[in-house]
Formats: sequence, C-alpha cells, structure tokens
Amino acid sequence: MDTQDYRTAIKHVIETYAKFRPSHGNIRLDVLFDDTHDRYALMQVGWDRGRRVRGNLIYITLQDGKVIVEYDGIEHGITDDLLQYGVAEQDIVLAFIEQPSMAEAA
Repeated sequence: MDTQDYRTAIKHVIETYAKFRPSHGNIRLDVLFDDTHDRYALMQVGWDRGRRVRGNLIYITLQDGKVIVEYDGIEHGITDDLLQYGVAEQDIVLAFIEQPSMAEAA
C-alpha cells in the first residue's frame, strides 16, 4: 500500500472508535486529522464524576512509509484493526514499546 492508502486505513480505524461513547461521564471524542504533517488522533475531552478528562485515546503518525502508533489507549489495541484495513504488519511500529538498541541486540 502507498501512503495515501495508509492514511485512509488510519482514518477508518479512528472514525470507527470515534463512534463509541463512554459508558459514564460527559465525554466528547474528537477526531483530529492532519494530512499535511501525517498526524492522526482521537482525543477525549470532558468531565466524569467531578474530574476533568482529557487526552489521547489514539495517536498515529506516518513516517517513511511506516504507520507509527505513538499511543494506543484502546483496551484491546488497534493493531488488528490496522491489519484489517490493509496496513502491512511490517509497516506497523508500536512506538510506545521500547525497542532494544542495535548494541543491546548484538
């Protein structure tokens, strides 16, 4: 797949999760797509039980033909969803998991 296909796949995944509503609280889900810089996010904003709720649920970037999952706050993860929409497994990078450096791997 090319970068445009990956953009489309990422958007489908994020839009799918944006349709869900939290079971409690007054929380809004905001979809943020920046095709110019290849940044894609699903944010949560609102109130729950007297406390402010805000932050990423999903944050993905595209870089050098790779889908970089910077943050995945979905309980079961979004990797299977990306694969379902055609993103190649070797092109998905889970940036929130520390990768051993080349020196440590040797």
